[in-house]
Amino acid sequence: MIDPWGSESLEKYEHVFDKFGLSRFPEEYSKKLNNYLFDRGLVIAHRDFDKVLARIVDKKPFINMTGIATSGKFHLGHKLDVDIFKFFKSLNAKNYFSIADIDGYTSRPKIKSMDEAKELAVDNLSHVLALGLSKKDVYVQSRKEPEYYTLTLEISKKITENMFKAVYGHLDVGKLAANLLQYADILHTQLKAYEGKMPSITGIGLDQDPHAKLCRDIAKRLPYDFEVPSFLYFRHQGGLKEGAKMSSSNPDTAIFLSDDLEEVKKKLKKAFSGGRDSLEEHRKLGGIPERDRAYEILLFHHPKTKFVEGIYHDYKSGKLLSGELKEICLEWLLEFLKKHQAKAKKNEAVARKLVYG
Repeated sequence: MIDPWGSESLEKYEHVFDKFGLSRFPEEYSKKLNNYLFDRGLVIAHRDFDKVLARIVDKKPFINMTGIATSGKFHLGHKLDVDIFKFFKSLNAKNYFSIADIDGYTSRPKIKSMDEAKELAVDNLSHVLALGLSKKDVYVQSRKEPEYYTLTLEISKKITENMFKAVYGHLDVGKLAANLLQYADILHTQLKAYEGKMPSITGIGLDQDPHAKLCRDIAKRLPYDFEVPSFLYFRHQGGLKEGAKMSSSNPDTAIFLSDDLEEVKKKLKKAFSGGRDSLEEHRKLGGIPERDRAYEILLFHHPKTKFVEGIYHDYKSGKLLSGELKEICLEWLLEFLKKHQAKAKKNEAVARKLVYG
């Protein structure tokens, strides 16, 4: 059973293809999409993506829907959600990016009030806008139209206690409430008040598949002529510590886009390395880039694929040392964060207005 709220990194995922019925993302799809997110193997699985790909090839519209729960500060792991969303936005999509403030409040015990969730929504939205989305692309859960909440209540009639326990292993009321909104986020886009029946794509981490499975099942049983939503699964970016995913719940595992640059230096220098135990051994056997968090940051976020490939081969061969790799990563990351933080600051007033009205 996959825990979508857990903090452990899902690094070994071969079993999910057979056990959970996911399809591997074909290389031929990646070639057609021609984007680094797919070329680097960051997207690994899908459910019915062929329906959306056909729309892309035929230059027909499709729904592009994703979002983030306001459960903490915005970190590098969240950035991948925005990057994939931006890519589909460039392909004639109808765009819906949810700032899920109610979800963040009801599903995370550490969030003590809606006021706290809304302030986190302002923070998260500032970063989302700074990364290139427009205010037309986004919406705040707590400010949605009545049709959205009507659908949420209709969805609640289609879920039984046994269904929820079978998928998630428990019946947490707060998480159940958050899930109803997640399903509504994905499905409301096909109501007549929005786009009507249309293929949709939602990019999620592999550990979020329980949400996708139940959402697809519900779509078939609602009294609407909905297309069953498609899902794209990307690798979760590992946390700075081995075995943990990057998470707002554990600040030591994450690089937040609002982090002080000196704090970023400290965090990355302590990050888990793929280097060998000695210099001699590293030169002889080479590093293990697949385990190295500095390399992973470049793999997930650096825009130039040839540069990332060069880093991989130099580290794998032992030519590049762990400390040198961290310095290369830091040079790029600090420059990116410096520019990004200035953009986020400029977008804070717009974000606040979208959250509070």
